[in-house]
Parts: sequence; C-alpha cells; structure tokens
Amino acid sequence: MSSDLHTILCDKLGCRFPVVQTAMGWVADARLTASTCNAGGFGFFAGATTEPGDVENQLLKIKSLTDRPFGVNFHMFQPNAEEVIEMVIKHKVRAVSYGRGPDAKTIGRLKDAGVICMPTVGAVKHAVKAVELGADVITVQGGEGGGHTGAVPTTILLPQVLDSVKVPVVAAGGMFDGRGLAAALAYGAAGIAMGTRFLLTSDSPVPRSALERYLVTKDPTAIRVTLAVDGLPQRFIENEEIRRLEGMSFPARLAMSMKYARQWGKEAGVGPIGMMKLGMKVLASGENSFAQTVMAPNLPTLVQRGVVKGDPVHGLLPSGQAAAMIGKLESCEELIARIMSEANERLSATSALIHAG
Repeated sequence: MSSDLHTILCDKLGCRFPVVQTAMGWVADARLTASTCNAGGFGFFAGATTEPGDVENQLLKIKSLTDRPFGVNFHMFQPNAEEVIEMVIKHKVRAVSYGRGPDAKTIGRLKDAGVICMPTVGAVKHAVKAVELGADVITVQGGEGGGHTGAVPTTILLPQVLDSVKVPVVAAGGMFDGRGLAAALAYGAAGIAMGTRFLLTSDSPVPRSALERYLVTKDPTAIRVTLAVDGLPQRFIENEEIRRLEGMSFPARLAMSMKYARQWGKEAGVGPIGMMKLGMKVLASGENSFAQTVMAPNLPTLVQRGVVKGDPVHGLLPSGQAAAMIGKLESCEELIARIMSEANERLSATSALIHAG
C-alpha cells in the first residue's frame, strides 16, 4: 500500500499527505505553517489574528520558509478582512479557510483568482449553505474540537455531512494520530484537519509554560465547553480563569469586555466609531446576539494571555479533547511521518481482515 495515501484533497491543495493544520489564532504563525507544509501536510496561517498592515509581511515570511502551497484563514468581521483577501490573491495563496462569511460575491472573487475555498462548519445545514455559496472543500469539526464548537461529535457529524454535500470533506475534532486518519478515510472523508495536535509540537510558538498545562491534562472531561467567555460555546482546558469567569455576574463580564474592547481598539488602531461599525456589522449578520457581540472582546485578550504570554492560570487555553491523548512534543515532520505510518498500518490490517474472509 502506498505510504502517501493520496486523496483528492492532496490534488486540490497541492500537498503530499491528506493532513491539514488548522489556523489557530496566534498559534498558526509563519513558522508553524511552513513547518507543516515542509513535512508534507497543508498548513493554514492565522490571518484572522494578524495585525492590520502586517499580512503581506507574514505571507512573504512563509514563502521564505517553504516553497510548498499553503493557506490563510480569515473572517469578514476582522477590521482588515479586505487586506487579507487582497494579499491572498496577490500572492497566489492556494486556499482560504473561514467560518463566518464571506458571501457568495467574495467567494466568487477568490475562486476566480484560483483560490480554493475551504470553510469549517459544525452543523449539516452550515455545510450545505457553504457549498451553495461556492465552497470547494468542507472541513467538518465535531464537538470534540477546540475553541468555538458544536454539540455533535465527529462520528455523527461527519457521515451526516458526507451524505449531504458533493464536495470533498475533511474531518476535524478529536483527530490526533494515524488511527484517526484511517477512520476518517474509511468514513469517506478526503483527509483530516488538526489544531490541538499541531499546537502541541516543537514548531509551535506557544510558550513552554502553557504547553506544560496542556501536556499534563489527561482527563478529556477537563477539556470542556463553557459559555462564560463570549456567550458562545467554546472548549478550553479547565483552569482558574474559566472558573473565575463562570463565577462572575453577567454585568461584570460585560464590563470586563468593554474594558478589553477599548484596549483592543487602541492596539489595532480602530477608534470608537470604527468599533461601533464593526459591532453593527456582526449584529447585522444575524450570527451573534447583542450580548455575544458586546462580550466578544473577552476572547482575544484572554486567549493571547494564555497562548502568547504563556500564562495558563490567568489566560485561556483553547483545546480540543485530543489534548488528553498527547503526552509529548514532536516536530511537524515527526508527527506527520508517524501519522502516515500508523494510518497505513491500520488500513493494511483492515484490508488483511477482509482478504482473510
């Protein structure tokens, strides 16, 4: 059996192996993205959390570190969304990933430029809608995944989406080794996408102080969903900050969010009027309630405190439940090589069972 396990995903993305590194905010930097691509996978750069004016610099940095195709993540509610789109087209980036937005016109603009559109969804209806808008590939994240997540596990959501759309589907949520890849391929997926597993590599920019908190977490139930951050279900490693937020009153959390919003606006160069317009844009999309929109600034401030500053006590640690299965840091090259070896081993063993019958 070929060790490459070549799928249609490899053809579309230009990668050797059907393994995708997701665009975790402040984690999927130029180095991690390039390291994934050099190892034969496909890396997405976190364009959604890149400072305005710095997108092109980061894309050039990735290109200096790899000659392989790579992707960029963004969403339409970030202040520099247009900058990201323009740079993606200018630098002929292979693919974009997104969750909220873009609309059919923007997707058409990207597709006309030869960019593969690959949104991440957590529900069947969102997968169907994404394809109607022009998506080329769908990444399905089950409830086991980190950050904003749904309630349906990958083992249920994946076959539901496979039965509902006619484009290649990538499985995410609970993926961390070659057994997961073999299982996803058996379901009919074209590959797997992993965030937490790549966060926990030696190529990750996350400080060791935070990585240690991930590595010592062995109970999947301690990697849980909370509504306390911005009113939307998100999965984090349980820590002191999560418990503090959950113990606060709703008015106290709103007040904290307003403080962080002013801080974020100052750092991003977005004034009060600009922030008001951005908030109205989010509200007009119908995806967030007023309270969720107002509380949204809590997330970037607290996540940066956790994974950028390396404070696992006072910051947040987004994580999929897969972290409970990870005990050491490997390089991207070591990780992907092991995943492919394990996947081939499992698929060969399964094939042998069939032939033995």
